[in-house]
Amino acid sequence: MAIFAIGDPHLSRAQPKPMDIFGPQWANHAERLFANWRATVGADDVVLVPGDISWAMDLEEAFLDLQDLDALPGTKVLIQGNHDYWWQSISKIRALPLPTMRFIQNDHVMLPGQLAICGTRGWLLPGAPGWDEDPAHNQKIYAREVGRLQLSLQSALKAGATSILVMMHYPPVGEDGAPTEFSRVLSATPGVRLCVYGHLHGPSAHSRAFQGVLDGVE
Repeated sequence: MAIFAIGDPHLSRAQPKPMDIFGPQWANHAERLFANWRATVGADDVVLVPGDISWAMDLEEAFLDLQDLDALPGTKVLIQGNHDYWWQSISKIRALPLPTMRFIQNDHVMLPGQLAICGTRGWLLPGAPGWDEDPAHNQKIYAREVGRLQLSLQSALKAGATSILVMMHYPPVGEDGAPTEFSRVLSATPGVRLCVYGHLHGPSAHSRAFQGVLDGVE
């Protein structure tokens, strides 16, 4: 079993939304993603998808995109991104006939070897661009997402996880790598060794993103 991760597929089968407005590298991105996925991922592999899955506004439209992912090889583990407006009721999402897909919200997915996948969407970090536009609102959501991360991790520990991989949509730390409430929760939780995240688009954003080890978590 190999574990892969890819964020921000931004699928839009119900109402096509070409992504090449963000640059030529996005041309036919869904078709290229699916082709590379089939060439790379095996049936016994796991793919982590940390949010921004579909541009759909409701679950009926999103189901088309989820079906496309479900048809690809491997087990998919997903969390919500900031553009996943269709993600409203986790019980309704989990009731969909998508046998290869697992959705995390306040809980975890256990893989062989007591390896748990945990995660939450995350949010803007204090002091980040946009935070001061409505600091009270942002602080409320930030605290809620920290709590959801804690619930997810606690559920894994209670289930006997010995190793934990974490997914977040928003980066858990800023460009400077300074600790945040998210990173403190991760480093304080036994077994957490890796956190993958999405949300960032383009080489400029990627080049500024924190990559490395912070307080024992990569």
